[in-house]
Amino acid sequence: MKKLLLVLLVVAIASFLFVGCLPTTPAEGEGEGEGEAEAAIVEIVGSVLLDGKTYVKAGVHDLIVTFAAPVAGSVDAIIGWCTGDYSKDMIDDILAIMGENVVLFPNADRTVWTGSAMFEEGDYDCCASYVMVSSGECEDDICIQFPVIIDNDRPYAALEVVADDCTCEGISLTFSSFDLTSVCSDAEVCCGDDCSGLASWAIDIYAEDPFDECCDTPCVAPVYSCSGTGCPIECVTDCLPEEGMSGYAAGGYYVLTTLLDEVGNKARYYVLLEPFDAAFVAAVKGQTASYKVSLTEFSQNKIAEGTTGCGVCSWFDEPINEWYDTGEYGFCEDSPQNVDCEQNGQAQTIQTIVD
Repeated sequence: MKKLLLVLLVVAIASFLFVGCLPTTPAEGEGEGEGEAEAAIVEIVGSVLLDGKTYVKAGVHDLIVTFAAPVAGSVDAIIGWCTGDYSKDMIDDILAIMGENVVLFPNADRTVWTGSAMFEEGDYDCCASYVMVSSGECEDDICIQFPVIIDNDRPYAALEVVADDCTCEGISLTFSSFDLTSVCSDAEVCCGDDCSGLASWAIDIYAEDPFDECCDTPCVAPVYSCSGTGCPIECVTDCLPEEGMSGYAAGGYYVLTTLLDEVGNKARYYVLLEPFDAAFVAAVKGQTASYKVSLTEFSQNKIAEGTTGCGVCSWFDEPINEWYDTGEYGFCEDSPQNVDCEQNGQAQTIQTIVD
């Protein structure tokens, strides 16, 4: 009974707020991040169109509404609650539009209206909201409604790194995403993003700590880099120096793996490989198959020197695992927190990746 009264109350309020507003939902594929009607175009800056659906990264985005003719009165925009429900049921539509109100400001001739909209994530990291725009002096002349998917998911990949002896001298590394097999299910590709999808990846290899004195952007050049789009991930390096060769990395190689999804959510993995010393080279040459490289996986540190809280710096910090001899790192699902923050004088792991 209480639920019914609540629904009736919402319907009554909505009937006063949206009298005369008969929404038009644009057909899929009309434009990247846009909803269109006869006399207006809505653009969400930073959105992407994938398979006919509009995706946007959780957070603040500029909203631009362009009309064919000047608008008398006001223009209103509402970002609906992020529920992930695509139902066109009337109650769902009303609940969706009773969301965040966005203030829009006109240009000189009142044809272009702009504002800043917060696209909030809901109970899930990949949920859906409605964007609704209405205009007019007394009754709505234009009314547009279309769904967007808010992506707060981080991409992920589980990677294996193996070493092979080069024909002349040096060691070649191969990085690849792998499949997780189970006796109860088919093979699962450990690479991707559960919302908008994995857009790109990059693997950078350094002969020294790239964040020793620098912040989020490395201050030394990598000795080898590779990159690609989507899954699977596959990277085969040139022959890297072993002990006795010029450029030998006595402290081991630092590997920075960066993953980006289609809307810009980022995950980073920090790995230190064992040195290519005489014992390592002997182990590589002594196997007929590729040699699984022992490694240490680290968390990221964002504490600026002399400050508290999440600072701006980033370097190889606390190990997640030490000298893991399976040659594997990363995650086979949504990348978890791997960022350390100093809170109340103690380093703690925070819940999200800090860009």
